[in-house]
Amino acid sequence: MEGFLMKTNKVLYHAEMVNKEGLPGQSYVKGQGELSVPVSSPLKPQQGANPEQFVGLALATCLNATLQAIEKQRGFEHKSQVQVGVDMMYDTHGYQFMVNGQVLIPDQPREVAEDMLAEAETRCPVAKLLQGSDNVHVRVVDQFDFAPEDA
Repeated sequence: MEGFLMKTNKVLYHAEMVNKEGLPGQSYVKGQGELSVPVSSPLKPQQGANPEQFVGLALATCLNATLQAIEKQRGFEHKSQVQVGVDMMYDTHGYQFMVNGQVLIPDQPREVAEDMLAEAETRCPVAKLLQGSDNVHVRVVDQFDFAPEDA
């Protein structure tokens, strides 16, 4: 059992992200080719990415990469697509995010697509991180259809 725990707790990759200025400013990945991204508030006219976009990108990328691996394991051509909408809303203590993930898996029956999504959500590290939040919803769709939460 101890060998199993050591194997599962081994760090396979480490990254450090830094933001020193808040918004507006710069966020960067330390030591990884110095990827630097201008950041700003989505409520201000300055150009730059924002936390809402980073959360959405992380979930869309990780979930679809996981679905890609599942498609390969099942002998399917990679056709899955993931889109994530993130809405910022007020709550009693400031702001909160509402995350709406939509998964499209063409050429698969709904039952198979939902099974693949359920498996992906147990394997994707970002989905596992967000798991259990009442603010995160991911579902299989026949076509992408986004509207803000309060629309």
